[in-house]
Amino acid sequence: MDIKQLKFLIALDQTRHFGRAAALCHITQPTLSMRLRNLEDELNLVLVKRGQRFEGFTEAGERILAWARTLLAAHDGLQAEAASCRGQLVGCLRLGMVPLASFNPTHLIKPLTQRYPELRFQLSSLSSEQIIDGLSRNQLDLGLCYLDQVNTSYFEVIELASTRMGLLHDTRFFTFQERELNWETLGRLPLGLLTTGMHFRQSIDLCFRSRGLDPHPLLESESTFQLVQAVSAGICCAIMPLANGLEDLSEHLRVLPIAEAAVHAPLGLVLRRTEPRSALAEQCFAEARSIFGGSVKNTDA
Repeated sequence: MDIKQLKFLIALDQTRHFGRAAALCHITQPTLSMRLRNLEDELNLVLVKRGQRFEGFTEAGERILAWARTLLAAHDGLQAEAASCRGQLVGCLRLGMVPLASFNPTHLIKPLTQRYPELRFQLSSLSSEQIIDGLSRNQLDLGLCYLDQVNTSYFEVIELASTRMGLLHDTRFFTFQERELNWETLGRLPLGLLTTGMHFRQSIDLCFRSRGLDPHPLLESESTFQLVQAVSAGICCAIMPLANGLEDLSEHLRVLPIAEAAVHAPLGLVLRRTEPRSALAEQCFAEARSIFGGSVKNTDA
């Protein structure tokens, strides 16, 4: 068994297609299939369901896949540790992020890329619960999530800000005279919202219910991108965080603050306290503390 076989297995999980997995790994499809069969022979297990095309993983394959991710993360951590001993910072920073928050991740990524040009980034949109689980399993290096789920006995935290809400709209289709909107006005608008159950949506629903309002959104989606598409098409407006960079996507997009509208849990950058954690994660966390330590202010202030 070698590390490449594990990479091939993970690539197959990412693409769900033999040909695309081979292309991702820069090898031919027959080579990919042969190396995966060699892995199965070595483990004496069938990992992949095969037919005319990829049909998924067996139960054993799913279990081996989880170990493959852990081993590959440890391998990458070892490489990053060796680079750190040489005074370098290389590798891929795995960052999990809640989909909507009053924080633009480019404010972290840009200074890191300027200081460490060999650094790469893998961004995952996840719930706070999934981020904490991913950090615990060493599947993520850092997490950007709401801190009400975080036990600081097990995680180091850089508190960033509370998330205030605003109404994202396209000025070609909607205009408002007010500088700050109230919830009663929002209840009369065609709204696009994140799906029920997501942390940001729960805060929105609480704000409506506390005022005796029961709006029926025109559109619901788990994808921020789809909500922005709908807003740009004039289908609806969307309740979004302030100061997260959405207005920069188009000259027609604006975000108006909403009165008394905030996610009560503060947002923070989170690093697991326990080993193993990579030198890459530790250094990027230290850099984030330097970048944001004296500059980030509570948006409720």
